[in-house]
Amino acid sequence: MSTPAEKLNALSGWRFSVAPMMDWTDRQCRAFHRTLSRRARLYTEMVTTGAVLHGDRERLLGFDAGEHPVAVQLGGSDPGDLAAAARIAADFGYAEINLNVGCPSDRVQEGRFGACLMREPALVGACVAAMKAAVSVPVTVKCRLGVDDQDIEEALDAVAGTVIAAGVDGLIVHARKAWLKGLSPRENRDVPPLDYGRVARLKQAHPDLPIAVNGGIAGIAAAEARLAEVDGVMIGRAAYTEPALLLDVDPELFGEPAPVADAFAAVEAFEPIIAEGLARGLRLHAYTRHMLGLFNGRPGARAYRRHLATAGMGAEAGLNTLREAAAKVSRERPPASAAA
Repeated sequence: MSTPAEKLNALSGWRFSVAPMMDWTDRQCRAFHRTLSRRARLYTEMVTTGAVLHGDRERLLGFDAGEHPVAVQLGGSDPGDLAAAARIAADFGYAEINLNVGCPSDRVQEGRFGACLMREPALVGACVAAMKAAVSVPVTVKCRLGVDDQDIEEALDAVAGTVIAAGVDGLIVHARKAWLKGLSPRENRDVPPLDYGRVARLKQAHPDLPIAVNGGIAGIAAAEARLAEVDGVMIGRAAYTEPALLLDVDPELFGEPAPVADAFAAVEAFEPIIAEGLARGLRLHAYTRHMLGLFNGRPGARAYRRHLATAGMGAEAGLNTLREAAAKVSRERPPASAAA
C-alpha cells in the first residue's frame, strides 16, 4: 500500500493542475499551457469509453511527450469498458487516468456517467477497482459535492469511501453541487454555491488520500489559500481565459523559475510548435484560439485579439500573423487598474 507521500509523488504536479474542459483543453491548448509552466499537471478533454474503444485513438488520445505531466479524463460507467479504455490510455503514455463523476450535461446523463454517478457510489467504486486492476499508473476521480437534493455530507462521504476502498490514488472535488434538473452545464459552473469547507473536512477525515479542490479559484493567491487545506488545486476557466497566470505557477507554487520570462517570450517559445502544426496542415487558429487572453490587461490587448480573430482565421494565416498581433501589445506593464 502506497504512503500519502508516495501517492503524491506519483501524481507529479498535482499541487496545481489545469482542469479538463470540453472543446478547450485539446492538444494544442495543452502544448501552449506547457510553454507557460513546466510543473502544472494538464488534463485532456473528457473522452468517453465508447470513443476510445471504437474511435480514432490517435486523434482522441495522441499527445506530444512535451506535454507531460499530462492525464487523460475518461467518461463512462461500465467497469469493463473503463478498464479497457484505461489500458489503452496507459499504453499511449498518460501519467494518470481520471474518471469523470462531475459533468452535469444532458448528454452525459443519458450515457449514465458524469455527475449522475454521485447517486451510485458503489458503481463508482467498482469502476475504480476495475481501472486499478488494469493499469499501473495512478487512477483518480473528479467529482462534485453531490447532485440535486443530496446531502453533501452523506453524498461526498459515500463516493469517497467507495473509491478509497477500491484503491483510488487521488480525489479531485469540484466544491459545488451539480443540479441535474433546472440548470445548464454553464450555470452549474457558477450558480450552485461553493463550499470549500466541505472539501477541507473531507481531507481532515482522510489524511492519507491526496485531495485536490476545483471551482471558483481565480488566481495563484486564491490557490495558495486553498493549499493550506488540501493537497492540490485545479483551475479551469481562469487558466484558459487568463493564461498568463500560469507564468506564476512554477515560481509561486513550486519554487522554480518560470520557463519563459513573460507573455511575449511565451509567444516566441511557442512558435516552433505552431510551425510544426502548420506544416502538418493545421490552421493557425487551432493554436491561437487558446491564446486570445494572453495579454489581457495590457494596452493593445484588444487589438491583438481582433487581429487574431480576423487575419488569423484564414487558411493563409501563419506565424507572421501571430507576430503582427503581438506587436500591437505594449511591452510596458500597465497599472493594475488599467483596461485593455
